[in-house]
This record gives sequence, structure tokens and C-alpha cells, in this order.
Amino acid sequence: MRVKRGVAAHRRHKKFLKMAKGYIGAGHRLYRTARERVERALCFAFRDRKQKKRDFRRLWIVRINAGARLNGLSYSKLIGGLAKAGIEVNRKMLADLAVREPAVFAQVCQAAKAAKA
Repeated sequence: MRVKRGVAAHRRHKKFLKMAKGYIGAGHRLYRTARERVERALCFAFRDRKQKKRDFRRLWIVRINAGARLNGLSYSKLIGGLAKAGIEVNRKMLADLAVREPAVFAQVCQAAKAAKA
């Protein structure tokens, strides 16, 4: 008895067409085009999940550097001073302090300056 594969093929096609919802033109209508677009999008999604972490770290460093320079330090001197002072605060929190709590960030900078000297 032969096996008819229509159901499996339809299910597979439907899966990709569902994932391609919202794509422009043939990208959401035609199976082959939709599959190509979806596969490409999934590659970008995988790559950019890694990229996002790098981008945020760069943003935090820029913000910390700007805050540090307002307090008479460079980024590297601030990080070095914090390490010598034994203050363990990650870059995300430091950047948040620099933006939202400049007075507290200034105290952190003073501690880093004192440890550096």
C-alpha cells in the first residue's frame, strides 16, 4: 500500500507560512519564498541575541565614561579604582547610577579616586 504524503507536506508548509505572517508580498503567500525568508530571519534572530548583549555592554560603558568624566575621572581609572577599593558593582548598575542618581555616582567616583591615590 502506498503512503500519501499530502497531510505531512501541508502541515510543514502551514508551519512556515504561519511563521511568515506579516512579511511583505510573496514572503507570506508562497511557500518557498516564505521558507527562505523565515530561515533568514531565524539566522538573524540567533545572531542578534548574542549581539544584543554586546550592544548593551557598549552602551553601559559609554554612560559610565560620561558620568566619570563629569567627576574628573576616565572610564579606565574609575574601573581600576573600584577594583582597588574592592567595590564590586557591575556595569549595568553603574550606568544606571550615572544616569538616574548622579549624586550617588559621584560618591562612587570619590571612593574610586581615594583608592587610586
